[in-house]
Amino acid sequence: MIDSRIVLHWQTIVYSLYSVAIILLMGWFAARVSRPGKSSPVRPRAFYSFVILLAVFGISLHIITYDTIPWTKVDLNRSAYKPDKSFAITVADHTFQLPSERMVVNTGDLVLFDVKSNDLTYGFGLFRRDNSMLFQMQVVPGHRNDILWRFEKPGVYTIRSTEYSGPKGTDMVVKDAVEVVETGRPS
Repeated sequence: MIDSRIVLHWQTIVYSLYSVAIILLMGWFAARVSRPGKSSPVRPRAFYSFVILLAVFGISLHIITYDTIPWTKVDLNRSAYKPDKSFAITVADHTFQLPSERMVVNTGDLVLFDVKSNDLTYGFGLFRRDNSMLFQMQVVPGHRNDILWRFEKPGVYTIRSTEYSGPKGTDMVVKDAVEVVETGRPS
């Protein structure tokens, strides 16, 4: 899977440029319309050509970046993937109940995190040591809440709730809960 930091970096740049182009269109239109003394301040052909160009560019961006989101292939073809490891996690009373103190995974493993809430809506997020998020999902009581993730690099990750579940929810952090080790090397 593509590292989410890389995806977000490039998508931020491209979508920022796209947003600037839209803002420039609005500014150009506003400046032309508010200019006194002209009966037809904006040529429809120029305006609609620019709008169509932006629409084609925006739709193209979505088509091109569709496959860069790390989890889309797995979610769209769920039945074609069999996890190498599976962890059942329960959440209740603002506490994550893990199957073990530290869940160890090999690089390259496809891991299923099956998270069940017994009372409230929580979040389940995996965070790197620099506090950037690797992935997250919402955990709703009475519904299937799972995510498949392939770990490409070794590392240690912290679990945090990413949804507001009341004042106690801010303390829902399990440090160093998931360790990804190089294949064939014990931790």
